[in-house]
Amino acid sequence: MDSNKYFEMLKYIILIFSIIMGTSLTTYQKNVYNPIIAHRGGWNAKNLPENSIASLKHAIELGCAGSEFDVHMTADNILVICHDSKFYGLEIEKVNYQDLLTYVLSNKEKIPTLEAYLKAGTKKNKHTRLVLEIKPSGISKERSIQIAENVYNLVKKMKAENMIDYISFDIDILKTLINLNPSVSTQYLNGDMPPMDLKALGISGLDYNFKVYKQKPQWIPEAKKLNLILNAWTVNDVDDIDFFLSQNFDFITTNEPELAKERLDELMHSK
Repeated sequence: MDSNKYFEMLKYIILIFSIIMGTSLTTYQKNVYNPIIAHRGGWNAKNLPENSIASLKHAIELGCAGSEFDVHMTADNILVICHDSKFYGLEIEKVNYQDLLTYVLSNKEKIPTLEAYLKAGTKKNKHTRLVLEIKPSGISKERSIQIAENVYNLVKKMKAENMIDYISFDIDILKTLINLNPSVSTQYLNGDMPPMDLKALGISGLDYNFKVYKQKPQWIPEAKKLNLILNAWTVNDVDDIDFFLSQNFDFITTNEPELAKERLDELMHSK
């Protein structure tokens, strides 16, 4: 065999081997158990502002399964990211977006719009889901429904549907999303409905405070039997993290994603 043919064959063998290894690695990564959701992003360890784009990027850097964030709507219908209903004393849904720009977050970011947040969260990100909590309006039920519709339409416009899990304390917000698209991923936060009732409504899962599962442990196997997503918030202590890992929860929402990752690594190495 001449040298040219030899090197061509060698290149072909290397190419095939790379494809096989790449496929195996992708399959392995998809099958690795990783339930960690960074609550309001990965903010705590690095002292970043909660719900900032910086905290979202850190959650992605950590390799979290998801990063949770909260959405409100201003008086002029701009969707913004903030946990509380007020931003520096301004009631978000009663002021215009420009009014909010009077103030900045502690890292000098302006309050993120949902559009900017989705752009940051979908850029070079293949592994961290965006767990979008829609905050209900304090003005009216009709406005809550409008917020849900506006959120859904923006997510669809930005082609981010496959990366979004919707969560809310308001059951009607989740119903609205399901009516818009029955295939959306939805989780209920309030902790007052058994799994069978959520299943009947077409809701994908329960995302309850960790204490609810301690009070109603029967809901864990019931949810699993119904193939509902199991999520718990906000799980920060080592003992609680270990408990929900041992119960094979789909997701564990935490302010301590670094600690949760350590506990998960330790669990995986002990198996």
